[in-house]
Amino acid sequence: MPMADNINNTTGGGNNTGLAFIVGAVVVVLAVIAYFVFARGGAPETKKVDVDVNLPEVSAPAVPGTGG
Repeated sequence: MPMADNINNTTGGGNNTGLAFIVGAVVVVLAVIAYFVFARGGAPETKKVDVDVNLPEVSAPAVPGTGG
């Protein structure tokens, strides 16, 4: 069998276009998150919240037909 004289072993760069787009999107998202974290001075300050949930005692109404 004769050998082929014209062999093309190069691959096009278009195969990595989708991967480059995804990596670029991730970089943009991380940059936006970093902006909001660092431009606002980090995490918000913790505030002491004191909530009182003591309710007055409420009695249930009488069951009809048992009181006469």
